[in-house]
Amino acid sequence: MTPVWTADLGDGTYRNPVLNSDWSDPDVVAVGEDFYLTASSFGRAPGLPLLHSRDLVNWSLIGHALDRLEPAADFAAPRHDRGVWAPSLRYAEGRFWIFWGDPDHGIFQINAERVRGPWSEPHLLKAGKGLIDACPLWDDETGEAYLVHAWAKSRSGVKNRLTGHRMSRDGRTLLDEGKVIVDGDRVPGWFTLEGPKLYRHGGWFWILAPAGGVDTGWQGAFRSRDFFGPYEEKIVLAQGSTDVNGPHQGGWVRTPAGEDWFLHFQARGAYGRVVHLQPMAWDADGWPVLGDGGEPVLVHRKPAAAPQPVEAPATDDAFPGGRYGRQWQWTANQRAGWTVEHGGDGLRLACARSADAHDLRLLPNVLTQRLPAETFTAEVSLELESTEAGARAGLAVLGDAFSWIGLERGADGETRLVHRFAEPVAERERDAAHARVVPGGGHARVVRDAATAGRVRLRVEVSAGARCRFHADIGDGWRPSGPVFVATPWRWVGALLGLFAVAPPGQGSAGAAVFTEFHIN
Repeated sequence: MTPVWTADLGDGTYRNPVLNSDWSDPDVVAVGEDFYLTASSFGRAPGLPLLHSRDLVNWSLIGHALDRLEPAADFAAPRHDRGVWAPSLRYAEGRFWIFWGDPDHGIFQINAERVRGPWSEPHLLKAGKGLIDACPLWDDETGEAYLVHAWAKSRSGVKNRLTGHRMSRDGRTLLDEGKVIVDGDRVPGWFTLEGPKLYRHGGWFWILAPAGGVDTGWQGAFRSRDFFGPYEEKIVLAQGSTDVNGPHQGGWVRTPAGEDWFLHFQARGAYGRVVHLQPMAWDADGWPVLGDGGEPVLVHRKPAAAPQPVEAPATDDAFPGGRYGRQWQWTANQRAGWTVEHGGDGLRLACARSADAHDLRLLPNVLTQRLPAETFTAEVSLELESTEAGARAGLAVLGDAFSWIGLERGADGETRLVHRFAEPVAERERDAAHARVVPGGGHARVVRDAATAGRVRLRVEVSAGARCRFHADIGDGWRPSGPVFVATPWRWVGALLGLFAVAPPGQGSAGAAVFTEFHIN
């Protein structure tokens, strides 16, 4: 299946973004001939996505490192802008390591011998509020290990500074109380310093860290002969004359061919934080130079590597054997019973009973994936197998505002096509179009498990500006539904595509919904 967005232009060059969807706060590591990338997953589960590439341009999603968010009870309900912030991915001591900051709990780490796992249980390395953007360094020159992190003012009252620690080489203990090693308030013109990535190069300790805010800021570099400073600073990547606003935090990687490259994100509203690849060189004074003289590149020669097939993270899903692919994440920790096992193809989602059925933003059982490009069309088939009045299921575009189209069982026993939406300030959804009765969805039609069913094919067309137009086919051809809906992000998270099934509170099973043939083009 051809990806909806490809960065590889097929002539030895690539275009940015290399990942044109919400892989926020990326970090990258080289291990042999392979590159691995992880990104923020916030409150979605599983968390900590793991991507693989052989050329830094063509990427595939190979899994997740975090099955459940901890503390588990805190993520039983959606926490869209909390959870896993700005992870760092490293390979040291013969193991893969991921460190991240949870702004409400502290700094965690997990590790594994193989990138596909099994990964260790999360270890709380430093407890506290507002501890974010953690990055370790195992320094082979001194034999020491270190940790640097930033601060979230919303939790700690502190920002614009980086704190450093010495750390045990097993990554389980900090060996001192910590020291502010870079104070952004002392650097003229700098604010919102965050997202540090720690390296050793040329006899210097390097911290690559952005400042100035995700929409309008820049990427900085700091260096010192001693880990605890003092550090000197320089802006090494900024928007300049390009359209790449606020080129922001990411990771530096050296390829087996000896080339240096830098992956970073660009904030693009409802599309989230897309990932760009910049060439990296060193000037006569030993400072890194990113992009084209410090400005982002749009098209560039690919990294020197063996030819690779054109690839992008998967989007389509036939749900073989009733299983969903790696591209999907729940809006909270998964609970038993949300999916219904069966022998055929198609995803069976139980119509989970909830007092929050009126607001998708409050539901933990929405199965989501990222918007895959600026323009695309997503389609899925849906069958509602429920006799429960108020049971509903559908295809959604979900953010601080949301809209969905799907099926609902009425109190009269009929199944109707409905289209609903909610503004950011709204406390519940309301109709975006008039409901239509679905043929064959009433009591007269008996289907599996003695439930009654309605079938529909659903579509959302997304155009520039995240303008979403919903359509449905209930057997009489495709028809548009309602006005255009403009998707919105959450605070730090891009809008999401979602599949869901839900029912009002009550006793016993409320039936299920079957989704088949999910496709994006």
